[in-house]
Amino acid sequence: QVQLVESGGGLVQAGGSLRLSCAASGRALSNYAMGWFRQTPGKEREFVAAISSWSGGRLFYADSVKGRFTISRDNAKKMGYLQMNNLRPEDTAVYYCAATTRATSRDEAMYDYWGQGTQVTVSS
Repeated sequence: QVQLVESGGGLVQAGGSLRLSCAASGRALSNYAMGWFRQTPGKEREFVAAISSWSGGRLFYADSVKGRFTISRDNAKKMGYLQMNNLRPEDTAVYYCAATTRATSRDEAMYDYWGQGTQVTVSS
């Protein structure tokens, strides 16, 4: 098993940047593909980005964040990251990192391990 803890959320003005981190403990992170998802009150959790179990592998992005967000990982440090640039008010949400031993996926049902989430608020 792997345990995940997100950090790096906060309040930022539109156009600003934040870098979310996901610290993993337990099994080696190299065993898992990782994903980032987000959720706002009253809405379903939505896919943001995903990366295969090794940093040079497959990358997936939601259309809404493509070109603005970058997912990355450092297996040696057991860390995952989501660099968010040119943030918009509609990016406001709780952001979750997740891990799976299955193939890299946009589908949250494929992920077995989740962090507790970190709040990102973008003011206009």
